[in-house]
Amino acid sequence: MIVVTGGAGFIGSCLVAALERAGARAVVVVDRLDHEAKRRNLLKRRALAAFVPPEALDDFLEREGRRVEAMFHLGAISSTTETDLVLLERVNVALPLRLWRFCARRGIPFLYASSAATYGDGAHGFDDAFDGQALRRLAPLNPYGASKHRFDLEVLRMVAAGELSPPSWAGLKFFNVYGPNEYHKGGQRSVALALFEQVRDSGRARLFRSHNPDYGDGGQLRDFVWIDDCVAAMLALWRQPALSGLFNIGTGQARSFLDLAHAVFAAMGRPVAIDWIDTPEAIRERYQYFTEARVERLRAAGFTAPFTALEDGVRRYITDHLSRADPYR
Repeated sequence: MIVVTGGAGFIGSCLVAALERAGARAVVVVDRLDHEAKRRNLLKRRALAAFVPPEALDDFLEREGRRVEAMFHLGAISSTTETDLVLLERVNVALPLRLWRFCARRGIPFLYASSAATYGDGAHGFDDAFDGQALRRLAPLNPYGASKHRFDLEVLRMVAAGELSPPSWAGLKFFNVYGPNEYHKGGQRSVALALFEQVRDSGRARLFRSHNPDYGDGGQLRDFVWIDDCVAAMLALWRQPALSGLFNIGTGQARSFLDLAHAVFAAMGRPVAIDWIDTPEAIRERYQYFTEARVERLRAAGFTAPFTALEDGVRRYITDHLSRADPYR
């Protein structure tokens, strides 16, 4: 039995689909079906052994814990605008801490979602080394990123203190993921999906102007990573039981928002038409102009598959999903 928390969400549901394709016969999803799109994210799955609401997870693990062979903890408060610090502490720190200790006692591999938001403005780089000095330098820009960083630091403390740990574990620092099954995410959906919707509805795309003289309009850079590459990396890390640590999940190649917009127009067969808008003043001072994963540790861990080029990933997203009546995986 494999447990996937957040399994009805974007990355979680795509992971569940991949586990099913790989032959998993019993996947337990822990989540809330609080959006119709999340229900549809799982509609095609046949390997679901159980669906557990988060408030029933502890009881479920008490009853069925001996049957769990791996846990992927992707459930979280993932909104970058969340300001309820008590809620973030409870869901993004205390919950994964309980699950870590459960997996440690039971000898179960534990993979959890950290976030590239832990890197803040990138002033200290994007190095995923599991090193106390490097980790403590990081300064996330929002409470969400800070909560993810808090748990990474708690893992560092536990490992350094020699506390009982899962037999293998991985903290996954996801960069700018895009792909099917993100339709419930509202303002947190990928820019690829937002641009598709803009072009579909108006024939035009909207991008932020640059307010940094080192970058042209639309020249702001992100590490855009196709969802299938993320899932493949997660499965590769799970299959390396001797390895543990933090791992960036990105391509290692930053691309511009203008590149992304051109890829969307090309995949839709539309002429390029872009409207430039000012970056809102509320976020202008903290706006990131560059993110790029360092992927040396991921490669050294055995994930050698090539990453999907931005143009290819966007084309697959639009052709195989967004342009169809049923865009779900």
